[in-house]
Amino acid sequence: MKPEMTGHPVRMMQNDFPDQGTLQITALSEQNLPIEDAVIDLSYTGDPGTILEEIQTDQNGKSEILTLNTPPIEYSLQPSEVQPYAEYTIRITAPGYEALTVSGIEVLSQQLSLQSVRMRPLEPQQLPDTIVIPDHTLYGLYPPKIAEDEIKPVNVSGEIVLDEVVVPEYIVVHDGTPRDTTAGNYYVRYKDYIKNVASSEIYATWPYESLIANILAIQSFTMNRVYTEWYRNKGYNFTITSSTAFDQKWMFGRNIFESIDAAVDDVFLHYLSRPNVRQPILTQYCDGRRVQCPQWLSQWGSAALGEEGYEAIEIIRNYYGDNMYINIAEEVSGVPESYPGFPLSIGSVGSDVMKIQEQLNRISDDYPLIPKLTPDGVFGERTQDAVQTFQSVFGLTQDGIVGNRTWYRIQDIYVAVTRLAENV
Repeated sequence: MKPEMTGHPVRMMQNDFPDQGTLQITALSEQNLPIEDAVIDLSYTGDPGTILEEIQTDQNGKSEILTLNTPPIEYSLQPSEVQPYAEYTIRITAPGYEALTVSGIEVLSQQLSLQSVRMRPLEPQQLPDTIVIPDHTLYGLYPPKIAEDEIKPVNVSGEIVLDEVVVPEYIVVHDGTPRDTTAGNYYVRYKDYIKNVASSEIYATWPYESLIANILAIQSFTMNRVYTEWYRNKGYNFTITSSTAFDQKWMFGRNIFESIDAAVDDVFLHYLSRPNVRQPILTQYCDGRRVQCPQWLSQWGSAALGEEGYEAIEIIRNYYGDNMYINIAEEVSGVPESYPGFPLSIGSVGSDVMKIQEQLNRISDDYPLIPKLTPDGVFGERTQDAVQTFQSVFGLTQDGIVGNRTWYRIQDIYVAVTRLAENV
């Protein structure tokens, strides 16, 4: 497959930013605990010497939500060589921690950008950390995907294949091409990986159904690599690479977008299947503009179909065929309890409510804004208040209801804080 490339992209100047988006920064320790009173200096990436804002983090490690100038939203809704997002730089300092600079944070019109930073303890003669976020794949120039069979053989002697489709807790990302021995390996939580790739490869301004279609393709591709142990079977010590020629673009330390964060939480258990094929399908895709890829999903084409009112499964079948369907993983690794299948709210009773109460109590040890509860298995007003506070702290809809998204976010945070305690 030969790429059809257009001219070089055009970078926006900061005086061409008539729209606005928002940005929130979260400062965390290496143990994933919030850092209070961290000082953040914000500037345009193109003019790092001019400070636009100086703010501090609260007791949850979060900054206020900043309203920032961006290019017009139209540049991210249809193909263009013009940069559709503004780039900002932050320098963050906190007593006892090494200063950290993050350059190239992407802010899109009408979208909330979420930038988490993990700060290292201060050590003598340690150089300051700097993270530079590369260009978005729909804007920058990246190698096109090398075509592969969408279904991998599993009857070859020595082939390592999982017994069932499991959502892993972590995957190991090799930050380069498979044979690049100088590239580092990173242990990344599965959902964080998917959110990073989606924020790197599609625009958060697209319709929800377009986001879901692309996220399902990203997840199914990833799950195929996990299920077939594709790289480990070849002698490598990682799950997937960050090379667009071989896999998907993951960017160390990059920001994600709230709309993508929510969409992944909605469907992270799902992948794409064909009849009588056990493994998740290796759902390859391309941008559909610089690179043409018949029978693969077109990212820009999926955005247009979403604008026309297509649902995610209709977008998927438009590209992969009518016999593609959405499946659900049998198991989720790394969580104490799977979602019971129905929301918990005022009036709910039982062991599921008690588990949530116990987990929120443990989380409140590290996030003291969350009120302590009596684990009695009864979902009353105090439990609702604790859930709403949890949702506020972790950027969820503050409805006081433990639905699928809130349930799994509680599980994730509970696991993080209990593991930290075990390692102290």
